[in-house]
Formats: sequence, C-alpha cells, structure tokens
Amino acid sequence: MLVKFETKSQRVKGLSFHPNRPWILASLHSGEIQLWDYRIGTLIDKFEDHEGPVRGINFHLNQPLFVSGGDDYKINGWNYKTKKKIFQLKGHLDYVRTVSFHHELTWVLSTSDDQTIRIWNYLSRQQLTILTGHSHYVMCA
Repeated sequence: MLVKFETKSQRVKGLSFHPNRPWILASLHSGEIQLWDYRIGTLIDKFEDHEGPVRGINFHLNQPLFVSGGDDYKINGWNYKTKKKIFQLKGHLDYVRTVSFHHELTWVLSTSDDQTIRIWNYLSRQQLTILTGHSHYVMCA
C-alpha cells in the first residue's frame, strides 16, 4: 500500500512511529509538528510551540506522550490526548538534534550541536547528567 502525505514545509527534520497505532509524527523545518494516520494519509493534528525548526521527535512507548527538540535549544513534552504541552526542558546551548524516551525509566535523552548528550528526568523536570567530550555536533544517540 502506498500513501502520499502532502504538507507545506521546506523539509521534514524528524519522524517517529507510534508503537501501537497507525500514526507517524513529523517534525518540520517550519516549526510545526504534525500527527498523521499513515494508513489513510490523514492529518490528525498539529502542535506548535518551538521557535524555528523542530529536529527531534519521539513517541513514548506506553503513555500518550511525545517529546520534541528544536533549534530554539528547548525540549518540549506533549500529551497528544489533551493536545497540550506538559513540560519544557532547558539547558542545551545550541540546536537540539535528537530526543528519545527511555523504554522503562522516566528519562529523556537529547543530543545537541553544543557537543553534549544530556539525560533528563521528565517527571521531575531535572537534568540528570551531561555527557561531554565530543569535538563536534552530536547528531544522534
């Protein structure tokens, strides 16, 4: 089955499949996050709060949550059922490239052009650790 998605953006920066539903999140250069049903090619919802491109996106495995990171150096947590931003994590000093939830713990992992990898507890909104030592952008983890 081939389904075509059409949207108005210069570039798609990130994608994440929902673990159980036929959904895909697309983070866009325009700063918008789009939630699509990939079986029928329908846009379900849009989320906006980042200033600039959104590079990283990731669904939570068990909760109705996703996390996003962008060129505004921020990490946002979203509840897709209530359609609201529920937390924001700040600490990176440059673009956030990737974000992902830990599969069991209440952690978010982020990478950045500030040459760091950071681990956060998204429930307490606290940064747990900063992994340094890279001599260039950290593009993926």
